[in-house]
Amino acid sequence: MDRLCKKYAYSPDVEDIQRHLDIIASNLEKVVNDDILKKCFAIMDLTTLSTTDSVESVSRLARKVNLFAADYPQWPHPASICVYPNFASTLRSVLAVPGVHVTTVAGCFPTSQSFLEVKLKEIEMAVEGGADEIDIVLALNSFLAGDYAAAGHEIAESRRVIDAVAERLGRKVVLKVIIETGLLVSAENIAEASFLAMENGADFIKTSTGKVSVNATPMAAYIMCQCIAKYYERTGIKVGFKAAGGISSAMDAVCYYCIVSAVLGEQWLNPELFRFGVSRLANQLLSASAGQTVAYF
Repeated sequence: MDRLCKKYAYSPDVEDIQRHLDIIASNLEKVVNDDILKKCFAIMDLTTLSTTDSVESVSRLARKVNLFAADYPQWPHPASICVYPNFASTLRSVLAVPGVHVTTVAGCFPTSQSFLEVKLKEIEMAVEGGADEIDIVLALNSFLAGDYAAAGHEIAESRRVIDAVAERLGRKVVLKVIIETGLLVSAENIAEASFLAMENGADFIKTSTGKVSVNATPMAAYIMCQCIAKYYERTGIKVGFKAAGGISSAMDAVCYYCIVSAVLGEQWLNPELFRFGVSRLANQLLSASAGQTVAYF
């Protein structure tokens, strides 16, 4: 099961990683400042993935982003707004801020349990609807059964469909692959899934859907970032990292920011290579900076 780890000469040392995480945790209060809070804000995929989402609620969120610069002129915009695929066209029509991307989950999020043809059609329709970025979920039914070929094939096919539609529309679309670290259990599985996603065309690897009992953890993030570093060392290809699921406080964000900085370095600390998938974090970052509760979003 660890064939990809061997290929990239990587073996997760959990005890050593925990020592590094303890050092990061002990220094967070010294590291946090307004500049880092704003950098964390700028890499957010501001997310709404609720059963009650509607055209009106998605439009309302987009309008808040449209007005944000007027209300908070010293703050950057988020990197994107992330919605269900049926709201891609709604978001595209309302969002008016250059540089803020339309992100959608797709491929039968959050379980990835359906026919591959259905997943690919949903991805195709999301891109046609205006998505700049597509977040899919690793087929855990195949991966956890040891069928890496099937799990990798689904990612590669998703990449193929995204690129074909994007080329027809004259634009580039980013693919993020959620490996659902909380269900992978072992450090070795997290590493194997990370390498598998990258080998099959992921532009980003992402921790979690936010829909399971264990979502993003610092340990999983550290392992994923180490895998990204190993993959870059071998291929020269920079793959991004997205932390999502349970990141609800400013200090959570700063912790992940410090992990990426420590493992991957300054060149990864930008929206092209680092994202947060968040629903509550935006207000927490604004509140931490203001020193009082802010409920803008």
